[in-house]
Amino acid sequence: MLKILIAEDDRELCQLFMYVLTKNGYTVKGVTNGKEALDALDAEYFDLIISDIMMPVMDGYELVRLLRASGSTTPVLMITAKDAFDDMRLGFISGTDDYMVKPINVNEMVLRVGALLRRAQMINERRQTIGSTVLECDSLTVTTNNESFVLPQKEFMLLYKMASFPGKIFTRQQLMDDIWGYESESDTHTVDVHIGRLRDRFRNNTDFKIVTMRGVGYKVIRL
Repeated sequence: MLKILIAEDDRELCQLFMYVLTKNGYTVKGVTNGKEALDALDAEYFDLIISDIMMPVMDGYELVRLLRASGSTTPVLMITAKDAFDDMRLGFISGTDDYMVKPINVNEMVLRVGALLRRAQMINERRQTIGSTVLECDSLTVTTNNESFVLPQKEFMLLYKMASFPGKIFTRQQLMDDIWGYESESDTHTVDVHIGRLRDRFRNNTDFKIVTMRGVGYKVIRL
């Protein structure tokens, strides 16, 4: 079960987040500041961190800066009462992966958590194999029929995502959220364009095929 650490000094808000995330199948631990979060991370592994910015002892900015300086790539969702652009910019500069402003829509928070965890899983696994076709994340390289070539990043990640779950149907919006990010201003037609390019590149591939599920989205099937 995926584990989430919440650093939030507002006790009621922390309890609400813990309740909602637990109901959605996550294991959750709550702490009240960045120092306690670091102590918890030293003691056990967490798949994702949700952190307030304004906390006593150590704020969210410092927590994320220290994590990234130590080499940690654990995804962080920053939650704060501040909505100024400079505050958001500082959050992303410190190494935050996503950002939400209070008051929080907990249903939206659950969606963002899921998207961050899926992107992290894709990055951590680094390699996928479908038949004799191999996808290498580190180099964005696809090797098939004894030929290797590099794909544009978005095309690669789109194919990698679907190839990781052969037979699973992904809606256009799911693919947009996972590959382009929850805040992307692109519309879902962008997915169709990239799918078209992938089909052109792999029309002769004998290991997999990208299938359109009319009115729903796409899936990769093994051949």
